[in-house]
Amino acid sequence: MRKYSKKTDQTKLSFSAKIIFILYNQCWKIILPFLKFIPKIADGFDQRTLDKNLQPADLWIQCASAGESYLFLEVLNNLNPLKPIKVLATTNTRQGLEILTTACSDIKKNNRNICLSTAYFPFDSPSLMTKAVQMVKPKLMVLVETELWPGHLAAIKAYGSNILVINARMNEKSLKRYLLWPSLWQRLAPDKILAISENDKKRFTALFGDKKTDIIPNIKFDRISPTDKTSETFRFSKTFLKPDADVLVLGSIRSEEEPLVKKIIAEVMDRHPDTIIGLFPRHMNRIENWENQLTPLNLNVILRSQVLKEISPGTVILWDVFGELGAAYGMAKAAFVGGSLAPLGGQNFLEAITRGLIPVIGPFWDNFAWAGNEIVDQKFVNVASNWKETADILVNDLKHPKDRSNVQNAAQQYIDTRKGGAAIACRFICKYLKES
Repeated sequence: MRKYSKKTDQTKLSFSAKIIFILYNQCWKIILPFLKFIPKIADGFDQRTLDKNLQPADLWIQCASAGESYLFLEVLNNLNPLKPIKVLATTNTRQGLEILTTACSDIKKNNRNICLSTAYFPFDSPSLMTKAVQMVKPKLMVLVETELWPGHLAAIKAYGSNILVINARMNEKSLKRYLLWPSLWQRLAPDKILAISENDKKRFTALFGDKKTDIIPNIKFDRISPTDKTSETFRFSKTFLKPDADVLVLGSIRSEEEPLVKKIIAEVMDRHPDTIIGLFPRHMNRIENWENQLTPLNLNVILRSQVLKEISPGTVILWDVFGELGAAYGMAKAAFVGGSLAPLGGQNFLEAITRGLIPVIGPFWDNFAWAGNEIVDQKFVNVASNWKETADILVNDLKHPKDRSNVQNAAQQYIDTRKGGAAIACRFICKYLKES
């Protein structure tokens, strides 16, 4: 049994908080039997309810979903402990677990001083979380980005382990929610928060205090690798496109912005009729809907899976094949990245930039604000205020394409100067493990 530190006494809950936690625990007991009927939650239900034990670990890392799991991989690649340590990586989603399980296999092959196990994150019932912490017995709890669950934090605090939040981010809406009961969250406060921006630091400081918060480069920059220029030949372009074809990629288009993207297609085809458009819906179940929407435009429309011969100018290719968006950016002269014409936060425009394109995005790109306003100021991406301006820029890009190599080299330099967040996070991890 781990000895309780003086810090544990200082984080004891108030009487009112104890009552709330009792009620919170009862709510979990009521809803738990019904949760197993929800497909996404039914996966790993025995782990989420601790019918299957969690493995003991020196370091417990929680990654909410796939995005956080990929960030964990960067941390893992930079973590080189001097002596063997046990690591438990948990997640809430099936895709996250698949990513973590693959990492587990890689670790075993490399034979490093890390013994990695993976599992689904338990439900936040206080009684379940107390049991989970007693199973794992972590010296250090690491939360990737922002994954603050009261039952979990209370159990870790009661056990006496340190809590570190890496690549931390918090928006104004979340801060307002936490500030409804600031005294509770201050008692459950992590020991250190490594925020990804000055604004995120200010929000965490408002809740937890200045001494607990620092800023590090966003670990997402560590994940961006130089694109092999030789891969940009993409067999599709050699087989089915004429040399120097005017290809426009509309990437990761969300359903909410489809009417606006339809207008962009009509405008571009009217002003630059030889364009070949590669249309990539964010979700494949929108393919049939797009076929119906494009019919009134009297355009030549073909599914990517049915391309068997050279594509004629003025064609729209509905991309119904997974995994080719990055390569398609590599053969395009212009690109629009979706999720940004409607207030959806935006999709990944960095993938286009690293392929040597200066993409166009709409005004809603909050999800990628971490890339920095400098990325706009330095003209690595064009932000349009509406669909019409988007179409205007795309037509100009098709007529006057930028030098792909120059864009690619400059963008990579921008990214390289912002790397290093994973290494900093690992230094904090090793520091806390050594002190435990």
